[in-house]
Amino acid sequence: MQLFYHPEATNVNQKIAFDKDESRHIVKVLRKQAGDKLQLTNGKGDFFSSEIIDAHHNKCLISLLEKETPQPLPYHIHLAVAPTKLNDRYEWFLEKAVEIGVHEITPILCEHSERTKIKEERYEKIILSAMKQSLKAELPKLNRAISFTDFIKENSFPKTNRFIAHCAPGEKNSLKEVLKPKEQVLILIGPEGDFSEKEITVALQNGFSPISLGTSRLRTETAAVVACHSVAFVNE
Repeated sequence: MQLFYHPEATNVNQKIAFDKDESRHIVKVLRKQAGDKLQLTNGKGDFFSSEIIDAHHNKCLISLLEKETPQPLPYHIHLAVAPTKLNDRYEWFLEKAVEIGVHEITPILCEHSERTKIKEERYEKIILSAMKQSLKAELPKLNRAISFTDFIKENSFPKTNRFIAHCAPGEKNSLKEVLKPKEQVLILIGPEGDFSEKEITVALQNGFSPISLGTSRLRTETAAVVACHSVAFVNE
């Protein structure tokens, strides 16, 4: 099944039109015609079956026929991950995290970060594409890039289990040992040079628990995917 996306889809019998790019893909590439059926999501938790009314390559018009709202995931994953030096590795993380079931992503800029600028528009497209490819009904939220200090300062994280994965010496619990199902989880993943001692101290002072993701030394993007999968696995 191929899944399409339209954020304005709300009710059965509603008529909506795709934008020029998506319309061209439907009509010119997929060669869909009036009367053909499409499956789509609004990214807000709903699936729709629809029928093409006017297969125009600049403005493909459809009518929503049926609506399905699956049970939402019983947990919430927020990953705050430092951008990687090589941008394609971060893009790989975004894609895989969405496929696994992340809800929210925040790029955090740390003292040891080698990349301080992100391509937000491109990241959004990758997240959207991964949502459609993995047939999910909810579009994960990409927050603006923010410094580590401001991220901690601007958020109180109520009712959220907070963890920081770092490589510095010290006592840590294994993530898989402290996770519990049906909870909100926030996990901090640092850059290639790891979090600074100051950042680790600030996180611990603000209720973050230090965790280990295993005995292997992982790249930033790998650590983020492992953390995401660990939360999803506990909730299966």
